[in-house]
Amino acid sequence: MNVVPDTSVVIDGRVSATIEDGQFEGATICVPEAVVAELEAQANDGLDSGWDGLEELQQLAELADEGVVDLEYVGERPSAIERGHASEGEIDALIRDLAEELDATFVTSDVVQAEVAQAKGLDVEHVSPEVRRVGTLAVEEYFDDETMSVHLKTDAIPRAKRGELGAMHYEEIADEPLDEATMDEYAREVIDGAKEAHDGFIELSEPGMKIVQFRDYRIAIGRPPFSDGIEITAVRPIAQTDIDDYEHADELKERLLERQRGVLISGAPGAGKSTFAQAVARYISDHDYSVKTMEKPRDLQVGPDITQYTELGGEMAKTADALLMVRPDYTIYDEVRKTDDFEVFADMRLAGVGMIGVVHATRPIDSLQRLVGRVELGMIPQVADTVVYIEAGKVETVYDVKTTVKVPAGLTEEDLARPVIQVTNFQTGEPEYEIYTFNRQVVTVPLKEEEGGPGSESGVDRIAKQEIEREIRSVARGYVDVQLKSQDRAVVYVEEDDISSVIGKGGGRITDIENRLGIDIDVRTHDENPHYGAGAGGGGGGGANTSGAGGSQAGQMVQPEITSRHIVIPVDGNHGETVEVQAAGDYLFTATVSRGGEIQVSRGSAIAEELERAIDRKAPITVVPS
Repeated sequence: MNVVPDTSVVIDGRVSATIEDGQFEGATICVPEAVVAELEAQANDGLDSGWDGLEELQQLAELADEGVVDLEYVGERPSAIERGHASEGEIDALIRDLAEELDATFVTSDVVQAEVAQAKGLDVEHVSPEVRRVGTLAVEEYFDDETMSVHLKTDAIPRAKRGELGAMHYEEIADEPLDEATMDEYAREVIDGAKEAHDGFIELSEPGMKIVQFRDYRIAIGRPPFSDGIEITAVRPIAQTDIDDYEHADELKERLLERQRGVLISGAPGAGKSTFAQAVARYISDHDYSVKTMEKPRDLQVGPDITQYTELGGEMAKTADALLMVRPDYTIYDEVRKTDDFEVFADMRLAGVGMIGVVHATRPIDSLQRLVGRVELGMIPQVADTVVYIEAGKVETVYDVKTTVKVPAGLTEEDLARPVIQVTNFQTGEPEYEIYTFNRQVVTVPLKEEEGGPGSESGVDRIAKQEIEREIRSVARGYVDVQLKSQDRAVVYVEEDDISSVIGKGGGRITDIENRLGIDIDVRTHDENPHYGAGAGGGGGGGANTSGAGGSQAGQMVQPEITSRHIVIPVDGNHGETVEVQAAGDYLFTATVSRGGEIQVSRGSAIAEELERAIDRKAPITVVPS
């Protein structure tokens, strides 16, 4: 008796199980080379199914060594083209042809394959795939009432995050590390449980990574080569709150129900953003609003009345298109991170759908600034008119965002009035930030004094100083230094040879600059500057007043290298981060440190010329985290 198994039944491990039950004892098991090729390809891609199938082939070899069955490998290895069309049935057809040629019993656990083989007149043995029945997962035993997440890894002691929101501790929860066999068993149990449970599903399946939703648990499973060992991270919500549990609840409820709005819920990881979003979703759903969610992965706990959607065809933009047909009143967009996410959020909001987005941010204003450059500036208040900042499970700050036409803070001339996005503290009613276009760039200006005390440079002063320097350097060839005396007056120090160029004939050039910037400028030579040549703290009034955030004292002294094409600034640390480059405490430009730990500036640019002048006069160059 010849038996030809297909790939599905080899992966399930049912061939050896059927032999051990006595059904195929003494038979010749003819394994097609096409099956081996499929299993090898899957194993090379890091798929568990490939490894399961190879393990079954080893089990068949052991049974053959014991004389229980005969084992042969038959047929030819499929071509690359045939393997590429495996999903269209090319490999299945090769295996069926072999079974017909050998007049063998064809064994499969694939119902489609079984139906086709029967239609072709083959002797078919359809073995139902074995599904493990899972009640409680082994990883669940590591959880208690205060556990938010469990972290398991091969050869590491299990750890967990436990405690109350805002006071979580990452601690060991066992005495001994887990071995690879135990971790593999845990991982397989999670996958089987997701397939078996009606409230479980596999959210993401990629070589080396699977994300599973099993009841209330979101479980990520990493395997080599994606990770350096088998790793399981299981997360479970530990807090179920109502919107009334939060400060400003009445005002927020009224605001949400008044009309559909654009809301950004921001905060650091683990601050309680999703918990608050769940409370908001349940509240508005209970008050005659149709609510849906967009999540990847889906892990909000919102109840059966709210449908949770994930990516459609691998794109949230397609999900948005589908939702616009469904027409929800509000959509909760969990994890708005990438540019595409912000664009989808904005498109749906401008289409009239109420949008609530969950955004990672370490400051309340940061979530709003992430819209800058992704959404046209004037549309930002229509996209997001409310910002809620969550810290340690509490509503720390609420901002109202709106557009007004006014002279921006720090400027004085009435003809400089322009549209300004005003960010107002919801509780105090006081404006805290202004966002506007100034000299062709978008600036976010804090209206309150920044941390560092009265001596620190305010955001308004800093922006004003940068713009004055930019204007003067466009007409001056030498070093330029600026001191701000007040909101409407500044002193500019230039080289003696540049005095006439900056002032212009009859003072016309400096008058034009004053009119553009709305500030009176007194032009003097460096000899009249009491701070000139004073070292790291000198270089003008701006350098003397930078002891707060952004000052040179907090920076890293660097030694730029000038090459034929670039000025290269080596930076120790801060790889991939945005930093400011300063000369003698004065702001030069903002840049991102490369992975190699350096900043490159192309020679010939205005920034490079300014940096070279600073190097020539031996001004200390510092790099300060932005």
